[in-house]
Amino acid sequence: MHSATLSPAARERSLAALGGGQELDVLVIGGGVTGAGCALDAVTRGLSVGLVEARDWASGTSSRSSKLIHGGLRYLEMLDFGLVREALRERGLLLQRLAPHLVRPVPFLYPLRHRGWERLYAGAGVLLYDTMSLSGSHARGVPAHRHLTRRGALRACPSLRPEAMVGALQYYDAQVDDARLVTFLVRTAAAYGAHPLSRARVVGFLREGARVTGARVHDLETDRVLEVRARQVVNATGVWTDDSQALVGERGQVQVRASKGIHLVVPRDRIRSRTGLILRTDTSVLFVIPWGRHWLIGTTDTDWDLDKAHPAATSRDIDYLLEHVNQVLATPLTRDDVEGVYAGLRPLLSGESDATAKLSREHAVLRPTPGLVMVAGGKYTTYRVMARDTVDEAVRGLGGGVPASCTDRVPLLGAEGHVARWNQRRRLAQQFGLHTERVEHLLHRYGAAVDEVLELLREDPTLGRPLDGAEDYLRVEIAYAASAEGALHLEDALTRRTHISIESFDGGLTAARPAAELMAPVLGWDEQRVDREVAHYRDRVRAERAAHEQPDDTAADAARLGAPEVVQQAAVAV
Repeated sequence: MHSATLSPAARERSLAALGGGQELDVLVIGGGVTGAGCALDAVTRGLSVGLVEARDWASGTSSRSSKLIHGGLRYLEMLDFGLVREALRERGLLLQRLAPHLVRPVPFLYPLRHRGWERLYAGAGVLLYDTMSLSGSHARGVPAHRHLTRRGALRACPSLRPEAMVGALQYYDAQVDDARLVTFLVRTAAAYGAHPLSRARVVGFLREGARVTGARVHDLETDRVLEVRARQVVNATGVWTDDSQALVGERGQVQVRASKGIHLVVPRDRIRSRTGLILRTDTSVLFVIPWGRHWLIGTTDTDWDLDKAHPAATSRDIDYLLEHVNQVLATPLTRDDVEGVYAGLRPLLSGESDATAKLSREHAVLRPTPGLVMVAGGKYTTYRVMARDTVDEAVRGLGGGVPASCTDRVPLLGAEGHVARWNQRRRLAQQFGLHTERVEHLLHRYGAAVDEVLELLREDPTLGRPLDGAEDYLRVEIAYAASAEGALHLEDALTRRTHISIESFDGGLTAARPAAELMAPVLGWDEQRVDREVAHYRDRVRAERAAHEQPDDTAADAARLGAPEVVQQAAVAV
């Protein structure tokens, strides 16, 4: 196996491989969960694979989700049984085989407002949900649901208003650190021989007549343009699908609409509960999700046709979520309780309805022109199925003779040995002078790959101290993000390798300079570069906060775009 680190040296090797003129079997465009899944699927079939991403890994939709791995309980009500069954099978695989270090069970409480009929109706749906999760080769991986009286519900969640319910149902789904799962997918693909390259934007396609034979790729870090040749090109660009298709010069067979969803982050002590919540709204459902020492509250579901790279949450969006969650809380939340806000875009297949909440979450795999395969739509939980179907189509273009997908049997980096390391967590804590809870935190983020993180601590014990301004994280996590996880800029480390940007009231501003100084020796930054990275991050936080004060999407979008892209600033120094 190759190195599984996304180090600066590994990036140079990917640059050399992609720009060396050798034809790949498959070039995947898009470094979200679907594109990363495609790269892993293709390389584990024995194909030569390149993976390029215009920004950072998971920087679009795949780091801004509700961070759930779930079947989609609400899709049962839409009678979309196939999608639910498929997603529940994938949930079981991720929990028990593929990524048990990153995906964990999480309980949800559904308050009942009506006596009799609602318990029967909702209870039947949850029973079906649990039953369908047993249809795969794995057990469901989570506890079964249960019915609660009002008193039982208040014991589980003392913050609920007693008059807001007559009882409750409790069921389980799973949650994931979405951005980290993508990083582990990319690293696992690299370990099997794929060539990943982030901050590398496709600016055009190579053609031989009607056939697509590769892509022109602009490496934004070095300002080089590569011609990457491939027998098959996969377009897995999510909400950018239509833009990518425009580079081919042909109209896509399907259109992808973007639906904006926002989430609030509040401290854990603002809601006293041992369980998450799921609440009905007029158009969808609202989740209150446990997230370490925080809660995630979301989401909204509104059409978005402005800047795709930086969807902006408005003041109206924030008030909407607060209003709905406060309907069931004894002590209402206010804007002062909100630590962080993030907005993401869902890629929905258009043409079925004008309402984004009713657009398809199914995925489509198409061949718009010879040599090019496009995947669109889908949901995070079923990324592996989407990748399998996409590579199946690419393989047909290769002429066959390629093995079938095996990713249902390929654990991600950090999964093998995770249980053993978890059992050894107290010994590891003593060995490295850490509190056991710190080691548990690391194991939840790295699994068995924690050994690589701890090796950095062995070399430099000062990295075992908490990061100034973000004490939930250790300094070593920032150093490791730069040395092994492909973080090329400060915002990569603070927004995706960690979630400091949304988990602190100051947006991570206090932690910015200490973090940049930890990244500097790894990435070769001088003092001026550190200053630029910190200044860019501060501009980004200020622009987001300005957007949150705006009344509508147009004004919020304009405010958010007040901060330029980090690579534009980095290019000045190149």
